[in-house]
Amino acid sequence: MSNKNKHMRNRSPEHSAKIGILTCSDRASQGIYEDVSGKVIIDVLNECLITSWTAVYRVVPDNRASIERTLMQLADDEACCLIITTGGTGPAPRDVTPEATCAVCEKILPGFGEQMRRVSLHSVPTAMLSRQTAGIRGKTLIVNLPGKPQAVRECLCAVLPAIPSCLTLIGAAHIELQEEMRTFRSPL
Repeated sequence: MSNKNKHMRNRSPEHSAKIGILTCSDRASQGIYEDVSGKVIIDVLNECLITSWTAVYRVVPDNRASIERTLMQLADDEACCLIITTGGTGPAPRDVTPEATCAVCEKILPGFGEQMRRVSLHSVPTAMLSRQTAGIRGKTLIVNLPGKPQAVRECLCAVLPAIPSCLTLIGAAHIELQEEMRTFRSPL
């Protein structure tokens, strides 16, 4: 089975929602370290989705042109209904994932980033430095997550309750969450 299709919930990929997993990291793209954050996204989706889905997995360097090109390819050519990125959302010069996301989207949804920062501030005071966002390209929702595995899990779980409704509103594939994930619970 190919790398891009090995994370399926059932044996019928033509009936499953395609979800892009994009890790933006110079070191992971060079094989210097393993992409743990991308695997956390896959784990969370496997735990939370009851809909059949197929992962379309990519790792690219922290390069705006590469990120933009891959986002467009995942949305336009692969027809992913959802693309979840990890990495490149901080204030460092090489952190350009939000800029790439904004460049390829027709609409920006700042509430996703606001929610992730709000939840993350309960764990780390530096969460306010994170610039993750979300946007819509055609019938694809793109969501930026931070790069650290614990933050990936925390932030993805914080915004998952809104994702099925957003996908429905933009005419994308239908996905359904486990009952306990359908509403947000404050970490307080």
